[in-house]
Amino acid sequence: MRSTPLHVAFAVLAMGGWAAFANRDHGAGSMQLAFAIQGTLSGLITLVMKRGLEIGHERLTGQFARLIPPLVSCTLIGALLFLVHTLGGTPEVLRTLAVPWTVSTLYAFVYVASLDRTR
Repeated sequence: MRSTPLHVAFAVLAMGGWAAFANRDHGAGSMQLAFAIQGTLSGLITLVMKRGLEIGHERLTGQFARLIPPLVSCTLIGALLFLVHTLGGTPEVLRTLAVPWTVSTLYAFVYVASLDRTR
């Protein structure tokens, strides 16, 4: 369960699958496009987010270490997802982002809280 490739593959399939489902009313082409965009982004985000949260947490202290890294993470991820899906032509951008952004934001706050307990 600690396998990075497994985590990345899960993110690609789960969040790409959600994106396809969120765009189901727009035909197979839109579903495939949304899957490809979200799957790729989720895989990349999975690779980068954990380490970015760790670095932010290491460099800050107190409340800042608990709040700033996940807030930066959720802001950057939300902006990235919105920008790429908009430029890519995903029909249901906000519906598509709802689950991946929520999951990544919750993960960021929970993961940083766990880092805080081990400090």
